[in-house]
Amino acid sequence: MNLTLVHNAVPEGAPPDEADVLAQAAEVRAALEGLGHRVHLVPCGLDLAALESALGLQAPDAVFNMVESLGGHGKLIHLVPALLEALQVPYTGCPADAVYLTSHKTLAKELMVAACLPTPAWVTVPQGHVGGPGSGKWIIKSTWEDASVGLDDDAVVTGGAGSLTSLLAGRAGVFGAPWFAEEYVEGREFNLALLDGPDGPRVLPPAEMRFLDYPEGKPRIVGYAAKWHEDSFEYSHTVRTFDFPRSDDALLEEMVRLSLECWKAFGLRGWARVDFRVDASGRPLILEINVNPCLSPDAGFAAALARAGISFSQAIGRIVAAAG
Repeated sequence: MNLTLVHNAVPEGAPPDEADVLAQAAEVRAALEGLGHRVHLVPCGLDLAALESALGLQAPDAVFNMVESLGGHGKLIHLVPALLEALQVPYTGCPADAVYLTSHKTLAKELMVAACLPTPAWVTVPQGHVGGPGSGKWIIKSTWEDASVGLDDDAVVTGGAGSLTSLLAGRAGVFGAPWFAEEYVEGREFNLALLDGPDGPRVLPPAEMRFLDYPEGKPRIVGYAAKWHEDSFEYSHTVRTFDFPRSDDALLEEMVRLSLECWKAFGLRGWARVDFRVDASGRPLILEINVNPCLSPDAGFAAALARAGISFSQAIGRIVAAAG
């Protein structure tokens, strides 16, 4: 096939969460060429007319969509798949509607509640408190930005809905705005990756993120440092495992079921990841649904593929086959 691989343009000196897409694109391009496809690489910025022109010249059979932001703004991530749909160009990954609905984290939570999918309570401005009484401990998150932008120890706070509303309003001008407060769930954290296939989505082996030797009082979160700062305590002490005792079987089965329900409810396609926290009673709660998640060889999706015995090239071939 004649394929165009589109990724977000990365400016010189970009932070690691933005620059990472270049490593992903190189790996995916190599896999696609290894499968016999011809690949054109197109960085994409805010000028969508330039992307339309490039696609007109290349006339691809399909586009491999790896756009994670536009102009550094995660809230624009849905515009490229929307353009491809308007141009009637087949593309990989989730449809524009699914990208928008999952990228807007509080909208995604509202849809989870409507679909009877469990998710922690949250507070927004001006909506206020949604989804239950809350525990009094919260984590402040960006509504749109991914890659744990803005997540550090200071993001975990205590207080009532009123004080949280004031705190969130005070962050209105900070990068990542708007912000919301999500109930902080003390407990285990899991990631479940999903891969499309001829018989529908397959849930890959569940992974748990374990927080090793974290000192008393330090929030156990997969924050920005744990993902991107290789010389940090968080990076070296936040460890992924796929090994579980038999006593976890029922919990793992429930998370697999919920992940498939998310795929169905949000109309996902290609590849995705669902993140969970498990509360003190053993109940899994959905934190986020991540569409088109990171394909770096050292990231969680690649690790889940390896655990499942699926090669990276095989996975890329299945993603291309599912393009729509």
